[in-house]
Amino acid sequence: MQGDEPQTSSAFPESPSGVVILGGAHGTLALARSLGRQNIPVWLISNDNPLPGWSRYVQRTLSWRGPGSADAAAFLLKAANAHHLEGFLLVPAGDAEVRFVSETREVLSASFRIRLPGWNDLKWVCEKPLLYRRAAELGLDIPVTHSFASFDEAARATLRYPIVLKPNMGGGHDPFSRAKVVRADDRASFLAAYKEAAEQISPGNVVVQELIPGGGESQFSYAALWSDGRPVAEFTARRTRQYPVEFGYTSTYVEVVEAPAAMEAARRILDSIRYSGLVEIEFKHDRRDGKLRLLDVNPRPWSWFGLASAAGTDFGAMLWAVARGENVEPLSARLNVSWMYLVRDLAAAGKLIATGHLHMGEYLHSFTNVRAWATFSVFDVVPALIDIPLTAWRVLTRRLFKIY
Repeated sequence: MQGDEPQTSSAFPESPSGVVILGGAHGTLALARSLGRQNIPVWLISNDNPLPGWSRYVQRTLSWRGPGSADAAAFLLKAANAHHLEGFLLVPAGDAEVRFVSETREVLSASFRIRLPGWNDLKWVCEKPLLYRRAAELGLDIPVTHSFASFDEAARATLRYPIVLKPNMGGGHDPFSRAKVVRADDRASFLAAYKEAAEQISPGNVVVQELIPGGGESQFSYAALWSDGRPVAEFTARRTRQYPVEFGYTSTYVEVVEAPAAMEAARRILDSIRYSGLVEIEFKHDRRDGKLRLLDVNPRPWSWFGLASAAGTDFGAMLWAVARGENVEPLSARLNVSWMYLVRDLAAAGKLIATGHLHMGEYLHSFTNVRAWATFSVFDVVPALIDIPLTAWRVLTRRLFKIY
């Protein structure tokens, strides 16, 4: 269970002179702001969400055909040479970008610094069937999970509802992969959802999982920066509100809390592959038996990445320091500091209030601890203005095409 060493090139200058971020959305925006506040040049290369490119801290944005294109590696190497990006730190910020960089790390390391394990190790936390196998080896709890080789096998299975269907790994561009999670409350809805998902990504790539009861108040995350198999900085948080409220397509209100069980489990997973880089690991507390169950590992900047800086543990600044070979003093995150994605949180809170799970006074009080926003910054206003129509369009199209 040993990971590869992060790659660098002896031809590089002694220290990197900037950062190239591949893809991503709100996490990319937060990382760009963290780096930009220190006058570190930030370049964005993306084929998807344009939001981060509107930040004043992104020096330049390049468009490409994406990590799945045949010439993806050649494009990055050519861009490094054409724009003098040699030696820049390369940070993949989307699921597909993570896999691409990890798989082609040796090739890309000719031009970039990379803080990410090779795919032979990283796949054990990125691909859900392998993640859950590794979790079992380490004695960690997971939800009841099924994988079927065909529709007929799925139709014969005896399942306990409600369940959720997930792609075995994020990053796909089909409707099912973009939805991330699809819920089914009975056999008929399960078979319809499974048939549609299997047609898009094949049966073997559809993960069927029992839905753990509870909403965001039961969901916890471990957030960290690791280097050479050890944590540089880390903290835990609760995804107090999310949208949808039960299984969380995206976080909407996250607060720093102490969750020692999540921290201990996360360390065991990451230590098993000698991890390096940014990472967020999701867990859910199962109130039926009191166990904390592992859900997902995200080895990239995550949506509420900006909470780290607000809580006093600026992962972006620390990542830059590690890339420069500097020593980083461990810092503790401030408790009860919160992050909010206001546009989505209004929808999540509205549903919780309507169903009696949240009182209006409690909701209004939650604003008092918010120190970081998904898009708004008084020093970087444009992304917040752009995000409103972008979010409206994405929500509308998902509902129209019944993505979730």
